[in-house]
Amino acid sequence: MSTIARPTTPRTVARPATRPGAPASDWPGAGPLLPVVGADLAAPLVDGRTVRHVNLDQAASAQCLESVAARVTAALPYYASVHRGAGWASQVSTSALEQSRRTIGGFVGARPGDVVVLTRNTTDALNLLAGCLPTWGDVVFLDLEHHANLLPWQARPHRAVATQPTLEGTLAELERVLAERPAALLAVTGASNVTGEELPVDRLVRLAHRHGARVVVDAAQLAPHRRISLTESGADYVAFSGHKLYAPYGAGALVGRRDWLDRGTPHLAGGGAVVQVDVEQTQWACAPARHEGGTPNVLGAVALAAACEALGALPEAALEVHEAALRERLVHGLTALDGVEVHRVFADDAPSIGVVTFTVDGVDAGLVAAYLSAEHGIGVRDGRFCAHPLLAHLGLDAGAVRASVGVGSRTEDVDRLVAAVAELVAHGPSWTYARTEGRWAPSPDPRPLPAWAGDSAGPAGASPCES
Repeated sequence: MSTIARPTTPRTVARPATRPGAPASDWPGAGPLLPVVGADLAAPLVDGRTVRHVNLDQAASAQCLESVAARVTAALPYYASVHRGAGWASQVSTSALEQSRRTIGGFVGARPGDVVVLTRNTTDALNLLAGCLPTWGDVVFLDLEHHANLLPWQARPHRAVATQPTLEGTLAELERVLAERPAALLAVTGASNVTGEELPVDRLVRLAHRHGARVVVDAAQLAPHRRISLTESGADYVAFSGHKLYAPYGAGALVGRRDWLDRGTPHLAGGGAVVQVDVEQTQWACAPARHEGGTPNVLGAVALAAACEALGALPEAALEVHEAALRERLVHGLTALDGVEVHRVFADDAPSIGVVTFTVDGVDAGLVAAYLSAEHGIGVRDGRFCAHPLLAHLGLDAGAVRASVGVGSRTEDVDRLVAAVAELVAHGPSWTYARTEGRWAPSPDPRPLPAWAGDSAGPAGASPCES
């Protein structure tokens, strides 16, 4: 165990700036786009004060929309097993499940022949697709992928393409690799979960199709921030998660072309995935039932559909405008501080969603995150974000800090983060922290958890997870 206390010699600090040459009042302000549950959650601090919790960890799991929670509450009295129940509640639940499937497909611009398979999350969806790939050809992916879009492909022939210093150089390298020999699938992220940089999905689809490969888009980060359309982009599959789309009820989706999904290995062998069974053999159903064995997550599907409705009803470009104001303010504020660096993959100016990753010179990323929580009531993410190859590429093997905004974020949230980091740079933490089993935490930590949450130690054998 290691400990750290407030340093006795403060470091100098450049105070946070707004836009260079512009007063703070000239900055574009941003309030919440949509109401979220827990918007005014109170967070205790180690000094005994209580402040409004600032959740800047939306890229890991986004806060639930109030409209999503209300929809689930309305559906709960009708909750019942689906598809084969004659009771009224079962019929309502069945209708709600299938309507949710249609809504989810519409949200990502599904084509008339596409299939919507309900999954647990993006990781589940991509593993499902991995079991449906043809035997010819391999899978091509970039080394900037989240593990969810990397690990499922390692069990079969694959080629990992090294990310180049520029986006244009990376596209050229992908073109070269795809031209070498046939690939069955190009697996790409829509937006980096580390830096927020977007990849040009339309161009990637044209590139892959030109060389005979299909495309799956890991839209775990893209879907909550940008409009997606399979019809317009030509992408073959898209995977995304409800818990990142303001619907934390355990559902996700894989949407795309039917043929591979109809012939693939059933993702979860069990009831509901079959047409006929005897003790020696099984006749499997077509997709989506083929991959949805067991009782489906009806409430999760209803929640995900409600989130799709809410985001889909926002005015065109509303998400982009909201996030641009917050992200620009955050990046300018952080980069004005001595020893604080904001990290990007590409030297050319790739567009970005509201995700910003940074480091503070001389301060471990985990300590930065613990300090922000304990002394300022700000939640961020630290570590390697389940993207170890990308962090190595960026020279951040020791990890970094990630701040991410969502539809419930506001200008005040960004300002509080920048001010807190400025205070850290100038004076260091004012509390003592200890690192135990790889995680920094206040020592002692006087903050009480709610009684229903139990103690903070977690179950025996539990270890922190990255996302």
